[in-house]
Amino acid sequence: MLEDLTDAIRRVAINEIMPRYLKVARQHKDDGSLCTEADLAAQAALIEAVLRIENCTVLGEEMTAAEQQAQWDQGNDGLWCIDPIDGTSNFVNGLPYFAVSVALWRNGRPVLGAVYDPVADEMYCAQKGRGAWLNGEPLPIKTFCPAGLSAAMACIDFKRLDRPLRERLGVSPPYRSQRNFGASALDWCYVAAGRIDIYLHGGQKLWDYAAGVLILQEAGGTMCSLENDDFWSGEPWQRSVIAALNPAMFESWKNWVYSAAEKR
Repeated sequence: MLEDLTDAIRRVAINEIMPRYLKVARQHKDDGSLCTEADLAAQAALIEAVLRIENCTVLGEEMTAAEQQAQWDQGNDGLWCIDPIDGTSNFVNGLPYFAVSVALWRNGRPVLGAVYDPVADEMYCAQKGRGAWLNGEPLPIKTFCPAGLSAAMACIDFKRLDRPLRERLGVSPPYRSQRNFGASALDWCYVAAGRIDIYLHGGQKLWDYAAGVLILQEAGGTMCSLENDDFWSGEPWQRSVIAALNPAMFESWKNWVYSAAEKR
């Protein structure tokens, strides 16, 4: 199934997404986010493809909120979760950091997932209990971990964080350097690969983390939310993220964030 999934995602990226890169018009959805012809065409093609792999419920980012809720309610025994282009703003503006993300969920957890960066031709994928890979190589690809939090490379999405935490990060960050790339699904994969040491995001949609969280888990990483030590607590539609690949680094990072956010 994983091979069939990655093959399908590559085909959709080649046929529906990349021919429209730098050539597509944009429009705004009701929530203010961007949607393009490429998003819609890719989602339609992906739905057709995944239903040939396993015929079950499908939830796509470009569906309405009511449609998404209905699909979620029906999908306990099997739910495909699709983000046709994660990082649409990057895609529209010609920034080469966006991805296709597809995951198969059962009983409220991902069991199969793939995230494909068509510009770099990097396919990240994972199967529950069997590991994670980048273009066939086991993750992580970089196993060296900095000696401590002060030497870490961070990926931080500031705009969804509460003000006290944003200010603390801005004035006295605990890490060496920080990036924010604008495509959550790929961010998870960069942590899983060892390219990013620590990760913080104030609120992701289900389709943003649906595949990436499994890839990081299967690579050996750990995650929680700003609200709970258990990442899976609460409703699935929006979750904050604190994550790291290395367990000791994760504990240091989580403790710092909780303290700075006045959560503990």
